[in-house]
Amino acid sequence: MSHCARLVLHEKGITADIEYFEASDPPEDLIELNPNGTSPTLVERDLVLYDSRIIMEYLDERFPHPPLHQMDPVSRANSRMLIKRIDQDWYQLLDEILHSGEKKSARAKKMLKESLIASAPVFEATPYFMSDEYSLVDCAISPLLWRLPSLGIDITTLGRGITAYSNRLFSRKAFQNSLSPLEQEMISSKK
Repeated sequence: MSHCARLVLHEKGITADIEYFEASDPPEDLIELNPNGTSPTLVERDLVLYDSRIIMEYLDERFPHPPLHQMDPVSRANSRMLIKRIDQDWYQLLDEILHSGEKKSARAKKMLKESLIASAPVFEATPYFMSDEYSLVDCAISPLLWRLPSLGIDITTLGRGITAYSNRLFSRKAFQNSLSPLEQEMISSKK
């Protein structure tokens, strides 16, 4: 998801030219660089990356301050596993909600809400997701949480811990700066 990669750019204070396009109509020059024609695509000198999780890790390694991954290998591996689970469990359901028929979408929405509620104690245990420090894991989760109200899932019904966690993430300057025009419009669906 391109929002996650943009969020890392802003957390790191990296200056970049960001170009938005319709997913159904990628620009020709993008297709030359990225045969999938997908977003995000990062181009830096001779390097072309087009997977948001790889882009996030690359940016964290290329621009080490502030670090968004823990320094020790065990903690880094655990963070990678958390992000993989978030992708498999929550983003897969988000994809079903957005791209399935009404019945399958309603089922996925119910499953996503129930899964988040079941995870509420994890959100309450530490200021950030399973950590005292803001990390790439939070960069992966916050775009998903931001989209929930526009899908008809009220964050406040998921528990105080998730509500407080979401508010912490959404109030970060980098998060606010990472929002695309379309994502900024989602604010009106939150009210």
